[in-house]
Amino acid sequence: MKRLSLFFALLFVVSACSGCATYKKWFYYDRLVRDHRVLQSKVSQDRMAADRVIYDLRMQLVEKERLLSDITQTTTQFSSFQNATNQNFDSLKVAQQRLQDSLQQELHDSQAKLEMTDRGLVVTFLAEILFDSGQAMVRTEALMTIDKVAQVINKQALGSNVAIEGHTDTDPIISSHWESNWELSVARALAVLHSFVDDARVAPNRLSAVGYGEYRPVASNATKQGKAQNRRVEIVILPELARQQFA
Repeated sequence: MKRLSLFFALLFVVSACSGCATYKKWFYYDRLVRDHRVLQSKVSQDRMAADRVIYDLRMQLVEKERLLSDITQTTTQFSSFQNATNQNFDSLKVAQQRLQDSLQQELHDSQAKLEMTDRGLVVTFLAEILFDSGQAMVRTEALMTIDKVAQVINKQALGSNVAIEGHTDTDPIISSHWESNWELSVARALAVLHSFVDDARVAPNRLSAVGYGEYRPVASNATKQGKAQNRRVEIVILPELARQQFA
């Protein structure tokens, strides 16, 4: 009897130990499953983050390639523009040399000035060489001078537009019929324009005239010499690119 009781006791202990081992195995298995799921979720998140980084990098690469293409195109356009500008100013230099030769007397007598500026080739005439005081009719003896400029415009600067600008000093209009220096400066610019068109056959669509009155002086109006410099007509031969831009 004692032996039978001992047998059942041993059987119970073995069963209990076996159940405990099974429980531990199930616990470990469950934990491994949960850890595996956590790892799977983390891997999935990391993969999504990596995909986003790769996508962003690709978009940045596309944007940089687009910017590089734009820069290359802009550089090419600028190079073409610069070459065209150089060619245009080269042609204006030829016109400048021809005017230098044609206007030797006027330039020598300081009645005219010739210079290359950012606007283009500028021929400046003192008003006294072209007009009588307070008048806007080109003097007969000045028509030949204007014709010299027109010949260069028609031959050496055929691709350029020409702007004619009238300027005065600050002395108010008293004895003449002009309402103000504005009207006088505009009338003088138009007189030169009509001389170009009617006498020298410069194409009208190449010409423009504007009057600035007393408001763009190049010297002080406090002196007689300064006023003489401010009373002027400027003939601006524009570069061809400027002609195309403002056509």
